[in-house]
Amino acid sequence: MSAPDYLNPKVPSGLQHVNMPVVEATAATLDGYGQLVDATDEVEIEIVRWPAQGWRPVDEDSGDEGGTTEGVFVSEWRGDVLYGSNEAVGGHYILGYGVEPESADKSHSCPPQRLLMWHANYHPDGGQLFFPLDAKPFLVPLALPGDDVQPGDFVCFRFDGSRGLYIHPNIWHDGVFAVSGKQRFFDRQGAVHARVSVDFPREFECLLKANLMTDCS
Repeated sequence: MSAPDYLNPKVPSGLQHVNMPVVEATAATLDGYGQLVDATDEVEIEIVRWPAQGWRPVDEDSGDEGGTTEGVFVSEWRGDVLYGSNEAVGGHYILGYGVEPESADKSHSCPPQRLLMWHANYHPDGGQLFFPLDAKPFLVPLALPGDDVQPGDFVCFRFDGSRGLYIHPNIWHDGVFAVSGKQRFFDRQGAVHARVSVDFPREFECLLKANLMTDCS
């Protein structure tokens, strides 16, 4: 299976929407997914040892020495399209839309009323830290590990912008989402940067939806 085309996902029209519950990010609600952090050096990034290919184990002093990479992750709404870029791994993406993708208009500045997400992935090689450099609210959709993930498994966590998020390896996510405008985050993650993806339109004929409750003035 080829990797998704993150800047040209070619989302078909007429897809159903699967609602994600939007919940406040707390220590309790994030249990199993990760944790809130107050500073970028508060947590150590978990690095997963390279898996054994057969019955002989990987030596305990090897297979987890790839280290981490870091940089700035930018999440930016341009009209109805939410773009992302990740300096740590040289990634550029369309993260989501505020309207049906075929009707998206990038020329206006009205804040989005909703988020429509087309893709998610997880990193089997390590955890990931996102810490806001701009103290504004943001969203992170997450689902617990498992390759048989379903659209209804995702929960959209809302953060007030005062604290960051550390997510464990194998947790489904797709970056951090600004509620409106442009927002920057410090990002630190495993340097191997393995990705396992789910494409909701092609696998499930749907988009994931979260209401943002913003107003255009």
